Amino acid sequence: MKKIVLSSLLAMTALFPAFSQIKYEQQVVAPKIEVAGFAELEIVPDEIYFNISLQEYFEDEKNQKNKVIISTLEKQLLKAVEEAGLPKDALSISGLGGYQNYTDKKKKPATFLESKQYELKVSSPEKLDGILSKVESRGVQYANVSRVDHSKREELKKQVKIDALKAAKVKAEYLVASLDEKLGKVLEIKELDENLYFPQPVFAKANMRTLAQAESADMVADSQVQYQKIKISYRMQAAFEIK
Repeated sequence: MKKIVLSSLLAMTALFPAFSQIKYEQQVVAPKIEVAGFAELEIVPDEIYFNISLQEYFEDEKNQKNKVIISTLEKQLLKAVEEAGLPKDALSISGLGGYQNYTDKKKKPATFLESKQYELKVSSPEKLDGILSKVESRGVQYANVSRVDHSKREELKKQVKIDALKAAKVKAEYLVASLDEKLGKVLEIKELDENLYFPQPVFAKANMRTLAQAESADMVADSQVQYQKIKISYRMQAAFEIK
């Protein structure tokens, strides 16, 4: 029994220096630097989405006769979109509606006027000007901008991330160089935050009702739409080893 205990003690004594060395090595932390880089990009939107609402009406409003139905107005809109050189999928239906038209004091509905809403994607407001000029003006209830976007948004987001990471590396390099040290390999990369700002266009003088009332595309005045740019920004954090 004594031999076994003695052997165990000798084994532990032999291993103790090794454990001590491992513990010491784990406590040694290589010097590093952590920095954050920022990049931002402003771009003009090349995808403009318009909401257009068409509504039935009477040519003889007083006598409630000769109703122009919604299918007639829709055909005019479809033809105008085609003549503008836009693809079929540029125009889509976004809603249906209508209201009862009352003519007497007893509030009995005389007829039902249907309305139909569409979303139209164009690359510039000038396209919309020409399209609305070919639809009966009394049938255009309203037309306004719903949103804007950019066709290469995802590609641009990637580039801004890369630029932010490069900015972090440049910052780390000159900070380390100021201490007469050199930057080593990258140890960690984190995406801190993402900011995407897609503003709505602000109309200065353009009046969609006026545009719709023009008899031809030649009579449509130049659009006075002022756009704010889309802003894409990223902040990236990176940790580097210091040699």
